[in-house]
Amino acid sequence: MSKIAVYPGSFDPITMGHVDIINRISPLYEEVIVLVAQSSQKQSMFSVEERKTLIEKSLSHLKNVKVDIFGGLTVEYMKKAKAQVIVRGLRAVSDFEYEMTMANMNRKLAPDFETLLVFASPEFYYISSRGVKEVAINGGALKGLVPDVVVEAMEKKIRK
Repeated sequence: MSKIAVYPGSFDPITMGHVDIINRISPLYEEVIVLVAQSSQKQSMFSVEERKTLIEKSLSHLKNVKVDIFGGLTVEYMKKAKAQVIVRGLRAVSDFEYEMTMANMNRKLAPDFETLLVFASPEFYYISSRGVKEVAINGGALKGLVPDVVVEAMEKKIRK
């Protein structure tokens, strides 16, 4: 049986923390699907299609990683993709409670799926998409916070 992991998130934008986690988990699975959440509840800087493209460019060095877009429950996507594991990243203790609640909800909805919590590397634990957007809007340096392709896209968006 092939092992497929799904790493869901809004990725608005993808950060170096996300990239680090994907780099670290990709050798563990035959396929890793970065699942871009399509939500009408969040005000996004980038459209889902733009996010998908930026993620693909940022992860082009990883041949077993693909990017997809989905607007429903992650467990429904997991069934469709024949995946076994949901990967979630943890930056701080404050993330734990939310992630534990989500993992337990997913387990209730689909008991066959596991949730794997991956701790952010120390050099990236402080980086969040929200924080990166705040830095960008206020003219701060983005280098090292997001992949270079994302720096360019964010600067272009801000100039508009």
